[in-house]
Amino acid sequence: MRLSIVRRALDLVFFHNESAWPSTMKDLISRSCFVIPNFITEKEEQSLLAEIEPHMKRLRYEKSHWDDAIHLYREREQRSWSKENETIIQRVRDISFKKGDAHLSYVHILDLHKDGVIKAHIDSTRYCGDVISGMCLLSDAVLRLRHKDRKDELIMDLLVPRRCLYRMGEYGRYEFTHEVLGKDESFFKGKPVPRERRISVICRDLPHAFVEAQQRAQEIAAQSAVPETKEMAQEAERT
Repeated sequence: MRLSIVRRALDLVFFHNESAWPSTMKDLISRSCFVIPNFITEKEEQSLLAEIEPHMKRLRYEKSHWDDAIHLYREREQRSWSKENETIIQRVRDISFKKGDAHLSYVHILDLHKDGVIKAHIDSTRYCGDVISGMCLLSDAVLRLRHKDRKDELIMDLLVPRRCLYRMGEYGRYEFTHEVLGKDESFFKGKPVPRERRISVICRDLPHAFVEAQQRAQEIAAQSAVPETKEMAQEAERT
């Protein structure tokens, strides 16, 4: 990233009670969880919304999620995109995942009502792997991370402005809960951050269990192919 972008990104991070943070922990979460402002242009945002909105309008806002983590939301998964939007989605994957990492082909779209909240939680490992990365459309918001064992002491806020990319991965993904502050609590460094309706377009890598199952299946297939090859060679020699 260019130096100016790095400086701007650092302005979007705030550590509460900073002196209490072990330096190694602070470094780990800074590397794994970050924000890239102005990741997409206004034109690109409108292109994404033009494809998302017709489907979202058919859904009603739900008051509670299956794990009670989200209030006043609607969501869907989308696999196929227009050529222009597929290019944007690929940029998210390129910058968020390691080269060669397997990712979910379906993109998660989460529409949060202006009065909605995302409560503190850690996403289930059944549905995604090490990385959750998304674009923030329509509204700014404050994303708060709390250490799962020191939740009232080690808190990090990320200001996620409209049209940014935000990434949560690895250490920050498993050791910290994350939440999107409701409109009454939406402050960053003591200043209010007005909350409107917000859409997140989220890319995730494959759950570990799925990747491991794929690898095991490939190993079994390779092992079962070996005896067959030997038998075929022996048969060829006899003939």
